Order: sequence, then C-alpha cells, then structure tokens
Amino acid sequence: MTIKFLKTILVSFAVAASASAQVTADVPAGKPDAVVDLATRDGAALVQATWRYLDAQLVEVDHRAPGPDLKASGAPVKTHDVVPAAGVANFDASAWPTIEPETLTARRGHGRHSFGWYRVVLTLPEKLGAVPTAGADVVFEIVVDDYAEIWVDGQLPLVLGQSGGALVRGFNAPNRVVVARDAKPGQQIQIAVFAANGPLSAPPANFVWVRSAVLDVYRAGRVGRGDEVATEIVRRDPALDEIVAPGTKIERLATGFSFTEGPVWVRDGNYLLFSDPNQNTIYRRSSDGQISVYRTHSGYAGLDIAAYHQPGSNGLTLDREGRLTIAEHGRRRISRIEKNGVVTVLADRFEGKRLNSPNDLVYRSDGTLYFTDPPFGLPKVYDDPTRELPSFAVFALKDGQLRRVSEELKGPNGLAFSPDEKFLYVANWDEKKKVVLRYPVSADGALGASEVFADLTAEPGEEALDGLKVDVRGNVYLSGPGGLWIYSPAGKTLGTIRGPELAANFAWGDEDGKTLYLTARTGVYRIRLKVEGIRP
Repeated sequence: MTIKFLKTILVSFAVAASASAQVTADVPAGKPDAVVDLATRDGAALVQATWRYLDAQLVEVDHRAPGPDLKASGAPVKTHDVVPAAGVANFDASAWPTIEPETLTARRGHGRHSFGWYRVVLTLPEKLGAVPTAGADVVFEIVVDDYAEIWVDGQLPLVLGQSGGALVRGFNAPNRVVVARDAKPGQQIQIAVFAANGPLSAPPANFVWVRSAVLDVYRAGRVGRGDEVATEIVRRDPALDEIVAPGTKIERLATGFSFTEGPVWVRDGNYLLFSDPNQNTIYRRSSDGQISVYRTHSGYAGLDIAAYHQPGSNGLTLDREGRLTIAEHGRRRISRIEKNGVVTVLADRFEGKRLNSPNDLVYRSDGTLYFTDPPFGLPKVYDDPTRELPSFAVFALKDGQLRRVSEELKGPNGLAFSPDEKFLYVANWDEKKKVVLRYPVSADGALGASEVFADLTAEPGEEALDGLKVDVRGNVYLSGPGGLWIYSPAGKTLGTIRGPELAANFAWGDEDGKTLYLTARTGVYRIRLKVEGIRP
C-alpha cells in the first residue's frame, strides 16, 4: 500500500461528511410512471380500496424476564402488549368502521400515548394510469402524524439498522415499502399501518392522522435499479463470452461514501451489507434500493480514533448459521454478531500477541474461518509502533483454535476457495509483488506449498491486488490494476471489466447468485453476469 494511496484514503476521509449527503436514501430514484392517490375517492376506487380504522390499546400481559440465554426465559414479570394484533395476514377487520378517503386527515385516537390501526385491501386493475399492471412494481407510501409501521400481507420484516419500510422511518417522515414486484392484474394486497403519536418519551396532546397515502407505480424493472455507467469490457479470450454477455453495463446503485469495502449478500432478507472502513460504518442496501446504517463504530471506538485512516470494519461474511462475521480494523479482531445481537470475539490475538488489522475472511464448509491480517488498518501501517506480530499472515480458526497457515506475503488481502475447496486463493496488496497465490488445502485445514496463480506486477499503476471471489465454475474474479480481472480455473486471463471507479471487493447476490456487486471507492455498483457465484 503506497503513500499516495494512503493520501487518497485521507482525502476521502476528509470529504466524507459532505459526500455522505449524496447517499441514496429513498427508493426508488426518479419519479414514478403513475401515482394513485389513496386519499381521494377516485384513487381509492381505482384499486377497490376501502379504508378502515380502529384505536389500539396497551394492555398488561404476562411475560418473563431475560434468562441466561438472554431470551424471555427468566422469572415471570408483567409487561404490555398492543391489541388488536391487526397486522397479521387475513385479519378480519370487517367489523371496523369504514372511513372515506378524504377523511384520512381527520384526527383519531385520544391524544398523548395514542395508537391506532389503518387497514386497507387493494386489488390491482389491468392498468394503473397508462402503465400496464402486469410486470410493474408498486410502492406504497404513507405519511402519518407522527410515526408509522407498515405491514404488507401479514409481514413485518425486522432487519438490524432498518429505517422505514416495515419500521418507523421518523417524525412525520414518508414511509415507503414495495408492496408488489412483477405485479399481476387482480392481485390483492393487504396493508396494515400502525400509527402512533410521538415522541414516545414526551407524548404530545395532538392525535394520529394521515397526511398522505399514495401508490407509486413503476414500469417493470425500475425499482431498485441504478444508472448505467460507462463500462469497458476487454475480451482477451472467447471464453469470456460465457461469463459476460456482449453489451453488458455496470449499474451505479449508490454514491457519496468515502471508501466502500467488504460486501456480502444476505439471502435471508435479500439485502447487501458493505463496509465503509473510513467512516467506521456498515451499511445495508435493500433489494428495493434503500440505504441505511446497519452498524456504527463497526471497527473501533477509542479516544485516538483520529489517528486511524480506516478504523472501521473491512471484510464481511456469513457463517453456516447466517451470522455476520466481521474483520474489524481498529479493534484488531474478528467478531461475530449472534442472533440475539451479542458480539462474540472470535480472534484478537495469536500466541498472546495482538493481530495487525484483519482484512478479509472466508468460511470453509466445515466451519473453519480463514482470514488475512495485513497492517493496513493501523495508523502507521507497516511502521506502526503498536504492531506486535512480526509477519502478515493468513490465519485459520476452527473450534476456537487459531493457526497461522501462511506468512509469505507482505500484504495478504482478498481470499476465496475454489468450488471444491481443494485450493485457497490469496491476493497480495504489494505494488512490488502483485500476485495471487494458490494454496492446496488439506483435510485438516493446513495449506500446502503455494504457486503463483496470477502475476500482475508488470501492470502499470500503484494499485495492487485487493478483493477476490470465485464462481461455481471455478473462474476467479480479482480487483487489480485498472479494473476487475477474470481468470479461468487454470489461471488464463479471460478479460477485464472497467467502470468509473476501481472496485475494492465483490459479492455475489440476488436470488440466483448471478449478480456481482462491486464496492468501489465512493460508490456501490453491480453487473449482471451469466454465471452463478459462490456465496456464503
């Protein structure tokens, strides 16, 4: 990692406060193709919508205190619940009073700590305005005074760091959620909106009411899509045609970050997580395009944080149980977030000495975790006085036992297994030795003698080798000088893909695993490929 590159990081860190205002927060970008105003008779009639409302109540119920497992397994206690539980699917609200669309602005509830349910069932017609319903995406947006939570067809997905959609977005904030993807004429959609006065800690004298309620309709494929950007595909071998179709373009999904890294696709919820190590934050991008903060202070919290160029998390992955595992630069450790939110430290020392700054990580199918440990997250990198380990290694962690399995690279960075897990690829960030090494992996997890899989040392520029991923056919995808390099399993260069920014790392995502997400400096991008990738 060169001084010039570190200066780039510092500049990015300095401008992040102004750039962050550009981060896409709403879904989707651009105006809709049609809008249905559900607060008017004509709009409601278009989708056969009948609004109903009922006050909700807080009632005392039996519960249990936290037990040793941190769940509700302890001593019996009393607490409160909301009745009715009107968000569930097929809830019978037929006995509730109906309300005319134009009266959604009427004040309801009793003031102070006041709660209520709005329910409406929509039936999509053949067309919504000039937009054919078939294949369209439909977004429900409501602005409630003061807070709203939205249930769709009985679902209230809960995701750490989520703001909006199913959960409260903010005080009088537009709350949006995709209620139909690839819609079909005649499709019915049940929507339940839980409305509450706020702030909850200082309940106001006013009442709950709806400021606006609309359906934004988008022609097929628009929701969650980004803008196509200039893309150069250099085809060095005909085999690349089986991976990248002619005319394929990169999409820019979000921008305004300082340095994006370490992405992972979470299939349970269909969203992307990625790090901004400069800003000490993990972000979440939902499949419909919303960006939210997933975890702050993701890699460090200390009085000397100003000395760190990249204090935050870097690499992210999932274990066999779907738990997020994090390479934390500033804390110099590998951690895991348990299902109950507790953070477990998996590794922070080797033979009593602190790790350098774990960078990237990958699980083998037997649960062994491999990670790289260069010094790039330390304030003074190679010359940092707090560095305790003499080398920069690849480690393997299994059953609580940490082993150093390689220490021959100066800047071990991205790493990935071949599909059969017989080989481990490790990229080297070192402008004097831009190589990917391939190691045979034994059954006990040890690495055999390495061989050079790819050598880009002669390529111009100070950029070395960063992230690395593999597809199900064994092709290797590498962040290297000038772009994304693609290699056959035999190490033959198939081609390169160049976008507006150099990608630092990648993650396979979407339902079929054929979309490659790229974290690239200030932005997050994706490119649609013809081959499925290996995902955790």
